[in-house]
Amino acid sequence: MNKKAFIFDLDGVIVDTAKYHFLAWQKLAQELGIEFTPEHNEELKGVSRVRSLDIILELGGVTASQEDKNKWLIEKNEDYLSYLVTIDESEILPGVLPVLKYLKDNGQLIALGSASKNARPILEKTGIMHYFDAVVDGNDVSNAKPDPEVFLQAARLLNSTNENAIVFEDSVAGIQAANIANMISIGIGEASILYEAQYNFKDFTYIDFAFLDALIH
Repeated sequence: MNKKAFIFDLDGVIVDTAKYHFLAWQKLAQELGIEFTPEHNEELKGVSRVRSLDIILELGGVTASQEDKNKWLIEKNEDYLSYLVTIDESEILPGVLPVLKYLKDNGQLIALGSASKNARPILEKTGIMHYFDAVVDGNDVSNAKPDPEVFLQAARLLNSTNENAIVFEDSVAGIQAANIANMISIGIGEASILYEAQYNFKDFTYIDFAFLDALIH
């Protein structure tokens, strides 16, 4: 049997926690007198927390001390975590579970490769941790996507070569990271945004088992 390494991003790919990041950032932006829209939020996809704050401050033309920035980052994360308290399996995006189950049933290796520092508790709360052979999150890496560090670590933990790895991503930076690592990149979302991906699906309900079989073999 061919064993491939299937690496999944988290926010916006497996679970719909991206909306909670948006709400927490929007709340902070409002406090700072900065307008922050869903369109602006697109710029934060796949970007580290520190860089996200800088982008928001740039939007409002706000300069701040490192001390203030650190305080705001903690405040944003506490707001975000307060939303996570209530999450359960209903947050899993459509079509994800059948894909995870199919890969597991067919003996494939599965890893998480996410910038989120809250990835493990999210996997636990949504009841899907058992699908993953390895988890690499924001606590394990120092370089944000498009640097491929998170995916390289995941492949290494699965004892896989980069060429045998397949990445599911919803951000431009994530697709670029997969491509830089010489992995197969699959965009989940709008093809017009994720046009650098080798394959593109609006969401997981569009992925059929024949496609997964072709990736495995």
